[in-house]
Amino acid sequence: MEQLEFFEVLSPCIGVCQVNNRGYCKGCFRSRDERFNWLKFSSGQKREVIRLCLDRKRRVLAAARKKQLELALEQTQTDTPPQNSLL
Repeated sequence: MEQLEFFEVLSPCIGVCQVNNRGYCKGCFRSRDERFNWLKFSSGQKREVIRLCLDRKRRVLAAARKKQLELALEQTQTDTPPQNSLL
């Protein structure tokens, strides 16, 4: 039995309608089908799409942080002068 819904599940759209290289919106992280069929989805389906979007966003942010750390590490390695041998 499905629970009664008192409030509509709002769209995660934030008005940034651009697609990344994987086909997901850069603003809300929904796929094309998820965006186009949003109004047809049940509340349960909408909540599942939002959960998927949050997972996608976490992965994108984690990859960006990893890349930023790698660049910072690379920068510190190139800025450090080579150490002279003590032997």
